[in-house]
Order: sequence, then structure tokens, then C-alpha cells
Amino acid sequence: MSTANDPWGRVADDGTVYVRIAGSERVVGSWQAGSPDEALAFYRRKFDALETEVALLEQRLTATDLSPGSARASIDRLLEAVADAHAVGDLESLRTRLEALTGQVEGRREEVRAAREQARVEAKGIKERIVAEAEQIAAEATHWKISGERMRQLLEEWKVAPRADRAVETALWKRLSTARNSFAKRRKAYFAGLEEERGEAKSRKEKLVAEAEALATSTDWGPTAAAYRELMRSWKAAGRAGRADEEELWGRFKGAQDTFFAARSEVFSAKENELREHAAVKSALLEEASALVPVTDVRAARSALRSIQERWEQAGPVPREAHDRLEQGLRRVEDAVRKAEDAQWRRSNPEALARAKGTVDQIRAAITSLEGQLAKAQQRGDSKAADEAAEAIAARQSWLEEAERTLAELSS
Repeated sequence: MSTANDPWGRVADDGTVYVRIAGSERVVGSWQAGSPDEALAFYRRKFDALETEVALLEQRLTATDLSPGSARASIDRLLEAVADAHAVGDLESLRTRLEALTGQVEGRREEVRAAREQARVEAKGIKERIVAEAEQIAAEATHWKISGERMRQLLEEWKVAPRADRAVETALWKRLSTARNSFAKRRKAYFAGLEEERGEAKSRKEKLVAEAEALATSTDWGPTAAAYRELMRSWKAAGRAGRADEEELWGRFKGAQDTFFAARSEVFSAKENELREHAAVKSALLEEASALVPVTDVRAARSALRSIQERWEQAGPVPREAHDRLEQGLRRVEDAVRKAEDAQWRRSNPEALARAKGTVDQIRAAITSLEGQLAKAQQRGDSKAADEAAEAIAARQSWLEEAERTLAELSS
């Protein structure tokens, strides 16, 4: 038999097939049935199959979530297969690739270990939050329906939450159970006390209903209305009876109030109509009074206003919302007539006219004197004196205008 060579193996004259590994050779088989080239081709195909397995494992590690344990088992199997392989090829490269995968798997194992630890930490955090909220509800809750529903939700959240370490899980579950039991006891005690309170509230409200019904036919409007307001304050402070008792008692209590206030409203409505009639009379009188302004004949205006004032007093009270409008309107007319009387008196008073003329003349003389002082100060260059004189002139000009206005009024 002739020999054949390959970069990774050879076939000896006696048909023995060798593979070359790291500068040495290892027997991988014997070939007697054909040519040496056919022998090498046969053993290269075995190498190709082994290389394909290694490549597939590399792909699975890269593209799938193959567990580190499964991956390591596959690597160990392939390493053993490579070590004992009856194949011709670069077996050393396959071993190197598998060892590289070993390092990758160890890294993956650490990642998985870290992820599990992180998951346990997160699970602990989630369940500690659940327990803390349950304990807070157990200690503080007063809205029993909402809190009870939340307790049920927390239990469901616990069930679907990831698991922490067994010891942590056990301790937290014990706290959660204690919180749920504590909440249930508090709620039971509350409703037991509530039932007693409702019985007491029913008794108090029955007395209030009896008082309200006794006042329903009263015609002492003011004191009775105040009494009902006090009864309502007592009703609100009395607490709640059971639902059916509460509805029945409130119906009686409200019915008594409605009877009283309906009767009062009917009486007050009649009175209100009377007040509106008074307001209509006063509105007509106000129109009559407003026609006196502006005052042209003081004597006639005073006489007419006096008649209006007498009828105004006889008209009687008006609704509260109309009172200020009507009173202020009449007051404006009264002020206008009084001012007209004052102006007429001043015009007919010769002493007042003489005083007004004297005041005008006196201020004019003072201005003339100050103007002379200003001119002299300016001539001698005394700016301070000039400024003082100018300021005094300006002030007296203002006084003169007011005095002349008063004189004009008295002279008209």
C-alpha cells in the first residue's frame, strides 16, 4: 500500500492512520480497504463532524439562553471526544475553541449567579414593601372597606412576587400573617363598638325627633327657628344610627322642620308682599323728590320736600335690598335742597359779602407788595429773597382764586 500525507495526518505503509497533534503523532485507526487518500478523506470527515458539533455549540451559547450547566456538560463531552477522536484535522484548534467556550460558560455562570442574587434581593425588596404596607394598614387604617380590599390585594401581590431566600421568605410571611390578623381583630373590634354607638345614636335622635315634632306647629317664628337650628346641630353631633333607623328618624325630623318652615314662609311671604308695596310707594315719592333738583325756587322746594318726607314716613318699612337705594336717593335730594338754602342765605347776607370783598382786596394788596419785593430782590441780585417772594406770590394767587370764587357765589 502506498502512503499519503495531510497537514494534520498520514497513512503509513501498513495502513495505520496517524493524526498530528502539537508536534507528535497519535494513531487514530487502520485502513486496509482502499487507497491512502480514501483513508484520509474518511478520517477528515470524522473531524468535520466533530468540528460541526463544536460550531453548533458556539452558536447555541451565543444565540440562545443555554444554561451554564448544560453548556458545561456539552463542552466536557466534546473535550473528551476531541481528546480521543479517531479523526484527522486540527484537533488542537478544536480543543482551544472548547477551552475558550469553557471560559465563556464560567462567565455566563457568574452572570447567572449574580442575576439570581439580584433577583433574590429584588424579591426581598418587593416582599418587604408588601409587609411594610400591610403592617401600616394593620396599625393605622380606619377606612375598613378600602383597607380590607388593599389587604387582599397585598396577599395576591405576595403570591405572584418572586421568591426570596427561604429564611427571609419565612420571616416576612410571618410578619405579613401577623399584620393581617391584627387588622382583622381591629376591624372586628371597631364594628362591635360601632354597633353599640349606633344604638346610643338612635336613642339620642329619637329624643331630638320628639322635640322637633313638638315645635312643628309653633308660630313663635324667631325663637322656634333658632330652636330648630340648635336641634340640627345636636342631630349632626349625635352620631349615626343604623341605616334603616337613620332613614326613618331623619324622615320624621325633616318632616317636622318642613312643616314649621313652610308655615313661616307663607307668613313671611305675605309680609314681603306688603314690604314690596311700601317700596313701590317710596319709589314714586323718590321720583317726585328727584324732580325738585336742580333747585330753582328754594321756598317751593322746601315745602314740597317736607310733604314728601311726611308721606315717606307714613309709607312704612321696605325690603332690606331696597332700603339703602331708596334712603340714599332721598338723602341726595335733601342735601341738594339744603345746599340751595345755604347758598341763598349767603347771598342775602350783606356782612358775608363785605367780608368776602375785604378778603379779596387784602390778598390783592399783599400780592402787589410781594411783587414789589420780588422786583427789588432781582435788581440787587438776591436770588434767595427773590425765590421766597415768588413762592409767597404763588401761594397768595391760589388764595385769591378761592376768595374770588366765594365772592362770585355771594354776588350772583
